[in-house]
Amino acid sequence: MSTIRAKDRDAVIQSLRAGVVPRVGQHLIQVGRVKELEALMKDADRVADAGSGFRVVIGEYGSGKTFFLNLVRAIALEKKLVTMHADLNPDRRLHATGGQARSLYAELAKNLATRTKPEGGALPGVVERFISQAKSEAKASGKPGEAIVQEKLNHLAEMVNGYDFAEVIAAYCRGFEEGNEQLKADAVRWLRGEFTTRTDARAALGVRTIIDDASIYDQLKLLARFVRLAGYGGLMVCLDELVNLYKLSNTQARNANYEQILRILNDSLQGSAEGLGIVLGGTPEFLLDTRRGLYSYAALQSRLAENTFAKAGMVDYSGPVLRLASLTPEDFYVLLCKLRHVYASGDEAKYLLPEEAIPAFMSHCAGRLGEAYFRTPRTTITAFINLLAVLEQNSSADWRELVNYVEVEQDGGGATDVAVEDDDELTSFKL
Repeated sequence: MSTIRAKDRDAVIQSLRAGVVPRVGQHLIQVGRVKELEALMKDADRVADAGSGFRVVIGEYGSGKTFFLNLVRAIALEKKLVTMHADLNPDRRLHATGGQARSLYAELAKNLATRTKPEGGALPGVVERFISQAKSEAKASGKPGEAIVQEKLNHLAEMVNGYDFAEVIAAYCRGFEEGNEQLKADAVRWLRGEFTTRTDARAALGVRTIIDDASIYDQLKLLARFVRLAGYGGLMVCLDELVNLYKLSNTQARNANYEQILRILNDSLQGSAEGLGIVLGGTPEFLLDTRRGLYSYAALQSRLAENTFAKAGMVDYSGPVLRLASLTPEDFYVLLCKLRHVYASGDEAKYLLPEEAIPAFMSHCAGRLGEAYFRTPRTTITAFINLLAVLEQNSSADWRELVNYVEVEQDGGGATDVAVEDDDELTSFKL
């Protein structure tokens, strides 16, 4: 293997040691889950071919959901899709009336990424690519640039809220041609959902609407069509920590969010969300709990039910629900070898552990955790990185002794996912 850049090495090691997902270098440590990745790659191809995709990725706390979603985003970028991602939390939901849905959209827009700008903040670049595409077409056809822009924007005007969206893009185009930076900035602010009142939007851009709680999904469909007009394959949206919907104490609020997921799912299955892929990440409780999970909503349960023929170890990767399989011992061995390799910056001469140390470490963890360490690798990975850190700083230390000192406890962070308040059924009660 080639040497690994210090920047990528440090990003991976520091992130894993803290128990969080690295933003770069995921390919350096990816193991297993080939079938699951192939299924998502097919989804990305379908979106790029003007189709739609919807997946619910289910895995236990610490099983690698977020890592998997980041990998899916990286694949989507390589396939020339535009990506958006955000984590749900109490202040960011799919449906709300107090600004939480708009807050989710603003986070998604902030994290909008392209292949040339994978870290996010690519929205102005996408709009300018749209302008350059229009100019190229105008030059080739001999038509005025403004006419080509208008012709393209007419494809948006027929959609819900499409007229004002097209007007904002047209305003950015004017600002671009005239060198009016304020007009460009106002257009981007509108597209990011940062206008809070219609009055401000009308004064700045001459449009009568803003992106609010009720319109975020329609806005995502508009963006999906727009990025295709700009020359990209489509839009892939990744939403993580969906368990925060499960934790909502108000039944009405929870069901309203599930209703929005149902709408997205129906649009995807019917193929009416052109060039839009949605990937949701959640825990088994979020999906299966019949009292407050997705299965509590009858229409969703029927659509997300498992294939009854997938029994006796057989798996169906074509359905909307994708369960992350546990890592096999072989996968785990390869993962630890890769971590050792990354820690040494790709130089075999700098390996801090010999070959026989890795099976010894695995055996120790299996003795402490049993099967759990295959299902939730986060704690084991952190312990392995800590072991390498001690060996790096104490060259005289014997790895055999240190392995026996490794304390690996079962990851209990997921307990907070199911520790929720009782349903508040009386909040909306009226005499």
